[in-house]
Amino acid sequence: MLFLALMAPDSNGATSKQIPVTSPCGVAGTVHYSHVVWIMLENVGYSIVGSPSAPYFNQLASGCGLATNDYAISHPSLPNYIALTSGSTQGISDDGEPSSHPLRAPSIFSELGSNWKALVESMPTACDHVTSGQYAARHNPAVYYTRAATSCRRQDVPMSLPLRLSEGFTMIVPNICDDMHNSPVATGDTWLRRIVPLILASSQYQSRSLILFITFDENDAMASNQIPTLVIAPSVPQGKRVALRFTHYSLLKTTETLLHVGPLGQARTARSMIAPFHL
Repeated sequence: MLFLALMAPDSNGATSKQIPVTSPCGVAGTVHYSHVVWIMLENVGYSIVGSPSAPYFNQLASGCGLATNDYAISHPSLPNYIALTSGSTQGISDDGEPSSHPLRAPSIFSELGSNWKALVESMPTACDHVTSGQYAARHNPAVYYTRAATSCRRQDVPMSLPLRLSEGFTMIVPNICDDMHNSPVATGDTWLRRIVPLILASSQYQSRSLILFITFDENDAMASNQIPTLVIAPSVPQGKRVALRFTHYSLLKTTETLLHVGPLGQARTARSMIAPFHL
């Protein structure tokens, strides 16, 4: 049986001690999923599976679900984030700032109204449209959609502890060090070891209403653009491997279906992850 080390937050939101718990997946009982969380990592792609530099990521993969035949849409980063959230790259083929790509297209953010949150590490101010320091606007897709501009100012906020997971959809965006973009894989794995247990200890996960997906925007090292996606939820069988072909549009369709909106664009014809992972 897999054991995970939960880091319990103290009164200041910092982590203070480890609490051993059984695997968060393969748990018997009724589920009623109404919360979906994405954690977006960067660039490394499928080579992280089995990597000794990512013991925590692979611990999660062993104890929960892993999509072994999943693919990003394009290069560089931004087209993938736009595809993930709107069902299309919207013709974008670069990493331009929001000022270069104001998008009137519908997105999962405009679909959900106020029922979403983006928690963006190292972002200086809410809904920040300008890349600075360790914050990359291109990794924060909500700031590109003009239809979501009003909700963005309230819902797209700097990440802080304790994590706020009450909305239907939460997108967690690490900074460009913790997402593995500008740092070794081990740095991102250490960040996951700190953040994921907080999600698993949340009231939403403990009440069997939250699904966590951990994925990558793209794979810089493989022409196929293959990425791994972890699926973590109480109803996912432990060690579940799914070899069906998925893409970023599959993750969007799955999330929209669970939250009773959409699907948008190419998500309409994408394969859902719901049945294969027992969601």
